[in-house]
Amino acid sequence: MTTDGLGLGGAYDATLSRIKGQGARRAKLGMAALMWISHAEQPLKSDELCHALGVEIGSPNLNNDAVPSIGKLLVCCQGLVVMDKEACTIRLIHFTLHEYLRAHPGLFGTTHSTIAETCPSYLNLPQVKAFSTSPTPDLQSTPFLEYSSLYWGVHAKRELSDCAELFVMKLFDGYNNHISARILLKIQELYTSHMNFHKLSLFNGLHWASIFGIDEIVVCLVEMEGCNINQSDCVGNTALVWAACNGNSGVVRILLGRGDINPDKPDEGGRTPLWRAAAMGHEDVVKIQLGRNDVNPGQPDKYGATPLSWAARYGYEGVVRILLGRDDVNPDKPDMYGVTPLSLAARNGPEEVVKMLFARDDVNPYNPSNSGNTPFWWAVCNGHEEVVKMLLGRDDLNADAADKQGKTPLI
Repeated sequence: MTTDGLGLGGAYDATLSRIKGQGARRAKLGMAALMWISHAEQPLKSDELCHALGVEIGSPNLNNDAVPSIGKLLVCCQGLVVMDKEACTIRLIHFTLHEYLRAHPGLFGTTHSTIAETCPSYLNLPQVKAFSTSPTPDLQSTPFLEYSSLYWGVHAKRELSDCAELFVMKLFDGYNNHISARILLKIQELYTSHMNFHKLSLFNGLHWASIFGIDEIVVCLVEMEGCNINQSDCVGNTALVWAACNGNSGVVRILLGRGDINPDKPDEGGRTPLWRAAAMGHEDVVKIQLGRNDVNPGQPDKYGATPLSWAARYGYEGVVRILLGRDDVNPDKPDMYGVTPLSLAARNGPEEVVKMLFARDDVNPYNPSNSGNTPFWWAVCNGHEEVVKMLLGRDDLNADAADKQGKTPLI
């Protein structure tokens, strides 16, 4: 249902007119607040929003007098914004207002570009940079730090201005041990096996830009003198690994286009960029990497798990199909525990992946793991009925085959 259908469009028009007519400073503050609340990547707490609105883009210092009070902010928004006391956040008065504001992008101009200029301006502040050497910093005095660290790249990828690019290059010029790196890496734990904060300085701007997939920034950084494109950071990931993990195909192309790139460099767990892309189901990135002759599509990690194993485990049909189309991929290769790609698929239940593997003549559908668990055993134990039916269609199936502990699938 649209706001016009609810009869609210005219009311919102009238309220916005009142906001714009209350004086230049108040109008600017009210409209800026609406912009941030309607376009932020997560609900903003009151102090976060107030600090964001107090940033003077490009200024070397934060003028505390420019940070508005929440009371003043609410008045300037003329009732369109309220405090959610339970969540301690600021929100729009109704979801239809969010629809209305998103349907009228001209109200705020270059929204994402403005946010992308504000965030690095905040991260470049001296009081923020001073946190870099503190092991347990008190971040209460800089409430906008977390949002700036986590979401600057999201807004910049959508709309990157020359000013935003300039501010972030300034940030990366002295990025060693910056507190924002620690904040960002904490939410990237899915892609890390460990984090060594004593080596935080190894995480640089190229790693950062590769996580968010900002092509323009990556191009600038790799062309800078002294750039080590293959440098591993404090979690053991190269820029190429980060780009592959996050499915940033543009960055992957840029990095692979460099003559000094090592396209198959594994991390400390033996996982290559291709392994990472396959494990996350990023088909485009897998295809790009397989376009090179110096990438091994069957390279296992330190536990013996191959890219195919992980793609099969999570049911990434497109990636499985791509890898099975390669002559240099063993579709039945077990890991160090004796678990094959088919067993992983049967355990988790992606039927199409099971069909693809089951149809291969070079896949043993009854190959047991080191513990004696077969694909059929896993499918029965996890209740994947269609997979069980598929396997029962074989005349040579021993449905009572027990594992090393003597447990049969029926038990």
